[in-house]
Amino acid sequence: MPNRQFQPTSTIRVLQVEDSELDAELMLTELDSDGIEYEVQRVDDEARYVAALSEFEPHIVLSDLSMPGFSGQRALELLREHDEDLPFIFVSATLGEEAAIAALRNGATDYILKQNPARLASAVRRALAEAEARRARRRAEGELIRAQRFESLAMLAGGLSHDLRNLLQPLLLAGDSLQDYQDDPRLARLGKLVRDCGKRGLDMVQSMLSFARGAKRAEQVRLGALLNALGLLMQGSIPRTVAMELVIDDPELWFEGNHTELQQCLLNLCLNAIQAMPDGGNLRIEATQAELPQDFFMAEEQSRQCRYLRMSVIDTGPGMDQAVLGRMFEPFFTTKETGTGLGLVSCKRIVSSHGGVMRVDSAPGRGTRFDLYFPLEELIADIEQADDLDRLEGMAEVVLVVVEEAAQLSLLADTLGAYGYQAHASQSGTAALQWIEACGLPELVVLDADMNLLTGVRTVAALLDRGYTGAVILLARSDAPPDLHGLPPLEHLYVVDKPVSTPVLLRTLRKALGAAGNGG
Repeated sequence: MPNRQFQPTSTIRVLQVEDSELDAELMLTELDSDGIEYEVQRVDDEARYVAALSEFEPHIVLSDLSMPGFSGQRALELLREHDEDLPFIFVSATLGEEAAIAALRNGATDYILKQNPARLASAVRRALAEAEARRARRRAEGELIRAQRFESLAMLAGGLSHDLRNLLQPLLLAGDSLQDYQDDPRLARLGKLVRDCGKRGLDMVQSMLSFARGAKRAEQVRLGALLNALGLLMQGSIPRTVAMELVIDDPELWFEGNHTELQQCLLNLCLNAIQAMPDGGNLRIEATQAELPQDFFMAEEQSRQCRYLRMSVIDTGPGMDQAVLGRMFEPFFTTKETGTGLGLVSCKRIVSSHGGVMRVDSAPGRGTRFDLYFPLEELIADIEQADDLDRLEGMAEVVLVVVEEAAQLSLLADTLGAYGYQAHASQSGTAALQWIEACGLPELVVLDADMNLLTGVRTVAALLDRGYTGAVILLARSDAPPDLHGLPPLEHLYVVDKPVSTPVLLRTLRKALGAAGNGG
């Protein structure tokens, strides 16, 4: 029969609380006979016992019940204050049945009679196995609690992002409207300030939501938002002795990427840099574009004929020697006492998944520099800056705007009216249908997808039932796209992320009207 007993994978440390050297030797003989490899330290007073718990760090304690000036009960009490899982076995010649039961109730793992020591080795193996199982269970429970907390955080972030988007929507639209007052420089400056604050708020909402939910899809990443969010995450981790500097050449650079993974990669590198500077120093994060020559790439790396975004994490720590540099991307290799050895491996995987490459420059005494290069094959233009609003004015087209929140509805209708559209406001899907019954079909409909009484999708379905064939613009949250399942075919349907800015709204209107045959 195979031996199914627990087998220690390495030498165990045994702390013996025993005043008799002969009895101690007899107990260890049982471990020797069973093939258990061990190191042992014997103590017989409280001071040495307490010191051994911290310095020797035993895997198990074997204790006599009674000794001059010390007792097994006191040893058990001190151990449980130190570690609730560490196995403790009484080994005594005088332990009666009642005392044994009381010892187990007080936290002892087992008891062995000195006159019958044959059971000691199996008791040690079982005690170590049970302690390992308890620790594994506690770790699993801790991971589950953390996962539940992150899930709750994601739910909270989703709800907050919805409310914050509604608050930011007026800032974007009002800021755009105020900027049109070019004959009044103060109002124009105020409009730019309001609009910029709205955009920064939206970037922060998107960044925090993406980080909390761990988005895995490719998305449009704005460089400034990515690094600003990194700065916010780092605020609680930077000691006073470390000075951090963010240098961004073009904060408005947009590119395809995964916001969450990029943030995780940069965060890992920054935390590593801080830990490498316990006595203080400088941490610098840079972002700029670069041209890379063909000979820059290694044989196994893919080179691309395009510009690259270089993001750098630079510290003034002690640096690394060639031995560490040669092994730094090995899984589980670490120079930190509590490190996992997976942080840099994860960073390299993230960079590679973005089609990029990673470089490290370090030497003892001159710090460390990590450069991450990401290809910019298809830059995403900032359409809000590129659009010429004069080209996007309407020609008195009839637009029905359906939004439940009164302030947003008023701002949207006023904005469209200011740009040459006949905008009619309805505060619910029901009111919109009533307006159509009284006034006829509009040329275009703008609806909020998140209405409560009659959702945007249900309102669209009701419009189609009434013979509407024009274009529809649905304003929806990027993290909660509308469910269009069951909706009759609609040729000209446009879904726009909330909160929407004036240029995006006007551009989508012109595109929708033109595609539906209503544009001039």
